[in-house]
Amino acid sequence: MSDKKYDVVIIGGGPAGASAAIYTSRGNLKTALVDKSIRTGALAQAAKIVNYPGILEELSGLELLQRMRKQAEQFGARFLQATVMATDLRSDPKKIFTDKEGDLAAGAVIIATGASERKNKVSGEEEYLGKGVSYCATCDGAFFQGEEIAVVGDSDHALEEALVLTRYARQVHLAAPSSDLNAPPELLERATQESKIRLLRNHRLRRIEGNRFVRAAILQQPGHEEFALPVSGIFIYLQGNQPSLEFLSDPEIQGNRRCIAVDQDRATAIPGVFAVGDVVCTQLKQAVVAAAEGAIAAISADRYLNRFERVAPGRYY
Repeated sequence: MSDKKYDVVIIGGGPAGASAAIYTSRGNLKTALVDKSIRTGALAQAAKIVNYPGILEELSGLELLQRMRKQAEQFGARFLQATVMATDLRSDPKKIFTDKEGDLAAGAVIIATGASERKNKVSGEEEYLGKGVSYCATCDGAFFQGEEIAVVGDSDHALEEALVLTRYARQVHLAAPSSDLNAPPELLERATQESKIRLLRNHRLRRIEGNRFVRAAILQQPGHEEFALPVSGIFIYLQGNQPSLEFLSDPEIQGNRRCIAVDQDRATAIPGVFAVGDVVCTQLKQAVVAAAEGAIAAISADRYLNRFERVAPGRYY
């Protein structure tokens, strides 16, 4: 087998991809993981992880990811820092074309590229990420016990997250950029009847201000002057994040969606191609869920390569 040919190539190095690499390499499959940078994904930007099973000490998302990668490397996985430019997923073997590592070949491919960041970020959003700015109530809500926070967005996701945050915060200011909230009537009713939620319609987030940590959300209504809303946390749920799938050219893998549909084994419409994490159409955005999906895809890839109907119990323990 040449240096450029692998049993499995994993595209994307977040928790889903790193977990898949642990399982494929532990299963004695020659594995390469191709990733732009360990620091670009959502987990790597998390300042503190406190709800990952088995991790008791204070740990950053980057440190957790580094541990996962080291574990995979100890089992023999190779990590290649490169950008995947294109793929041919129907050839045998499958082909992956990169900018720095040349052309790779694989018997199976696992897509774990995550979602691209929203392009039009407001001033202060990146500066205070992990210092009051968050995109996940389940991940970070407990850090704002008894405090005032803002939720920015007008989707059903924003309303659901605002309701979650009422378990922790003293007051949740829901700043909706439009007058109409894009949510089911029953969800909207729950949110508007919740005493801890203050609904601010037609309020746009202009910038975020602070001093080491978030201190205020600067909001503005059409035709009015900006004003500062004093808060210690800002949870942002604006449109823009999309699965990173620019390297795919086969329309069947996506259909008419902007995400990849998979079955319970994380298999796509193309035999031997699997997808996990934020690129799939239904995904709870938690590191532990992504890691579990990576394990499922890895075992499914092994079954595909070895034509197993079932993987022997205990093989990957």
